[in-house]
Formats: sequence, structure tokens, C-alpha cells
Amino acid sequence: MLTVDFSRFPLAPGDRVLDLGCGAGRHAFECYRRGAQVVALDRNAEEIREVAQWFAAMKEAGEAPAGATATAMEGDALALPFPDESFDVVIISEVMEHIPDDKGVLAEMVRVLRPGGRIAVTVPRYGPEKVCWTLSDAYHEVEGGHIRIYRADQLLARMREAGLRPYGTHHAHALHSPYWWLKCAFGVDNDKALPVRAYHKLLVWDIMKKPLATRLAERTLNPVMGKSFVAYATKPHLPRAEAGAGAEAGAGAGTETATAAEVGTATP
Repeated sequence: MLTVDFSRFPLAPGDRVLDLGCGAGRHAFECYRRGAQVVALDRNAEEIREVAQWFAAMKEAGEAPAGATATAMEGDALALPFPDESFDVVIISEVMEHIPDDKGVLAEMVRVLRPGGRIAVTVPRYGPEKVCWTLSDAYHEVEGGHIRIYRADQLLARMREAGLRPYGTHHAHALHSPYWWLKCAFGVDNDKALPVRAYHKLLVWDIMKKPLATRLAERTLNPVMGKSFVAYATKPHLPRAEAGAGAEAGAGAGTETATAAEVGTATP
């Protein structure tokens, strides 16, 4: 289940991609299938091990085209272990609502993104998320849980302040909002409640089969109750004079750029 819409966020074979806070790896896997040089980074060691195993299985099964590479690694979103301008594309999906210093995370993403590169940010949408917080304290008052709810204009303003230029937004996963409302109403840890189990079966069926009826229903409902808000942006090129000054100051940075390429081609 992808939150980023790759028809609005084009990815070319060979693009250097950072999936920041990759979790179970869903976006990293899709980028790998599309021929990218992918780095999937997360602070959760167990999830990183599983992502690395899936990368290896995908390679073995021939799911990725020639030239595609994939690396899974542990790391800190506030101190990314990459030189400046290491990536063509950065994806951060359903992560920023967990991190107290979201401005610091945005600054690090902008640092490692090349000028002209693209970034996709997804967070829980304000309305559906507010319902969850109202129905259940346990939904968000947990260690590592959601610490804020973004309004769309607030997130876009943060991105602009970080030096990004947003170019598109949309909402996703409308059919998932009622599921989380049910979870919050019956208890976030209570998977045995009949309404929760029944709705979960519906979602699994929808993900696996992708029937036209539910695809049309979700497309219609996304603007009203989509669970996620998705924003796309580019990192502008520096003005010509400023870029020239930066090139002189960073004349010795070639070694670091080469190191970044090696990161993208490391074996999982």
C-alpha cells in the first residue's frame, strides 16, 4: 500500500533515493522495482533487518531491473550519515508526526538532497487524525507515538521555511480512516472486536484484489476523509552567482560525493 503517488512524483531508473524512516520498506521496495539506487534508513534495527532480507529476496527473484541497487541501514534522521547533495529523491512517509524536532529533520533532508531534486512528505491528515485523538488517548499517548497533528498549511509552511518549493498535494487512504476510528473506539490494542476484524478483512481484500468499486470509492472519498496528507516539493537551484561561490568554497568536496555513490551501491 503506497502513500506516495509515483504518477505525481516521477522516478527515473538510476535515481539515488533515500527512504527516510522507511519502516517496513513499502516505498523503498517500489523504488527498487523502478530501477532506483535505494537507501532505506530507519532507527529500528529489527525493521532494517527485515527490509534487508526483502531486498535480497527481490534481487533473487529478479524483481528489480539491472542497475538497481538497495541498501538497508540504521540511522538517525537528525544526523544523516551522508554528504551534502547525495540524493536525487527523498521520501519521508508517516514519520514527521513522531519527531519533536521536525524542523531539524527537514533541514537534514534538504542538506542531502541535490539542487533540483524532489522530496515527498506524508503525514496523517488533520481531520481524521483529530477524530482518533478524540476517541482514544492510548492512540497517541505512547512512547514513540504521534506528538502533533499537522494542518496542511502548517506543513507546507515548514517545507518552504526549510528552502523547499512545494508543487503539489493530495490526500490518500480514505478507506483506512474508518478502520482507525473503529480501533480507537473499541481499543487500539483490541483486535478481537468484531467491527475491527470485519473492517480489517475488507482492507486486506481491497489491497490484494484492488477491485474497481473500492478504487473508485477511495478516489472519491480521498478529498473528504483521506487518512494521509501528501506534499511534493523540489529543492531549488542556487542563483548562478551564489552557486559559483559555493563551488569555489566546496572545491574539495568531490571525495564526499564519491562516497555517497558508494553508499547507494552497497550490498544489503
